[in-house]
Amino acid sequence: MERYSEITNKCKREIVLLKARPCCWSKCTFCDYIDDNSSCEEENIKINDAVLNKVTGKYGVLEVIDSASIFELPNKTITRIKDIINEKNIHTLFVESHWLYYKKIQALRSYFGIHVIVKIGIETFDDYFRNVILNKNATFTSIEELKQYFDSPCLMVGIKGQNKEMISNDMEILAKNFSHGTISIYRNNSTMIKKDETMVKWFINTYQDIIKDPRYDFLHDPTDFGIGE
Repeated sequence: MERYSEITNKCKREIVLLKARPCCWSKCTFCDYIDDNSSCEEENIKINDAVLNKVTGKYGVLEVIDSASIFELPNKTITRIKDIINEKNIHTLFVESHWLYYKKIQALRSYFGIHVIVKIGIETFDDYFRNVILNKNATFTSIEELKQYFDSPCLMVGIKGQNKEMISNDMEILAKNFSHGTISIYRNNSTMIKKDETMVKWFINTYQDIIKDPRYDFLHDPTDFGIGE
């Protein structure tokens, strides 16, 4: 499992994949990413310390992710992240959170005391597909409400059941409302949710402009950031 890498295209930054306790939701129909979770806090802290020790601060930007939310990391790991921000002169921090923690976002920004870009995995802006088919439990009622708390939506392309209209709408909303975002191609895993190769080919042929847009990260495979397995 690779847990440290550097993103050298678009927004340059160091990125670390840390270990957290189980996701507060853990019911998304397409996700088996939770296999990296652990309820053993001592183990999580030990692994996280070793990974965070690799951070150099060379870009002044750090992204911290785990298989749950930033709020599921051990408190000692959160403290260590803040220490590294100060030690390595980090000025921008990327983190990710489930919608269920939206009321804690402002306190998180205040705690770190720097520019924090909060990502959220919503997969699609289509409410029915997001919350009924994918069971995300991301129940914001409008784009305006989402933007009150989160800066950077993570969208998924190529899931069976998606259609061109849905994906086109997602890209339009992203481009009009957010200065950062992540677009990922779905990868088959152990769940019953499957990849739609035809939709993937259509998207790549149609949306080269947004794939190359410096505002948005594009992952053809989940490991394209150089972390994971």
